[in-house]
Amino acid sequence: MWKGAVTVENAGKGGETIFETVGRLETILRADRPDLVIWQVGTNDAVKGGDEARFSALLRQGIDTAQALGVEMLLVDQQYYPTIRDIGRYERFVDLVNAMATVEQVPVFSRYRLMKAWGERSPDTLTSMLSSDGFHMSDRGYDCMARLIADGVQLMAAKKDADPNPTVTTAARR
Repeated sequence: MWKGAVTVENAGKGGETIFETVGRLETILRADRPDLVIWQVGTNDAVKGGDEARFSALLRQGIDTAQALGVEMLLVDQQYYPTIRDIGRYERFVDLVNAMATVEQVPVFSRYRLMKAWGERSPDTLTSMLSSDGFHMSDRGYDCMARLIADGVQLMAAKKDADPNPTVTTAARR
């Protein structure tokens, strides 16, 4: 899929909701035409209590823009953390990302399932993956997630070469 050097650019802004992000994303997509966008989306919307229908519409808008420009996209759904106040509402936002990924045929890395599995296997493991605030990820957590996403991107590239409609999955082993 990619030959030669790979440049990674972090264009994320902490605390943003999808409303704030989608316009910046579209500008970057049109100006830079990256080969791949890894879009981590929805945590702040779920935490801040955003409107679910508006969230879905803006998510579709961002995906549609990437697809129209021929830019590959990998979605990363919301993070899990042990003090989620309204788990039902929060998980509806997680489900919205996964449902849109299915409809739009975009692969998704489930950060939520990964982190929840860490906590179910060992609360100490999840704690070590989170910073001292119990919400943001620690360096160890980001390192582990980055390695798993890199593995998923490699699978995505290999499957794309073999199958024009790839599905990316990766196992959580750490």
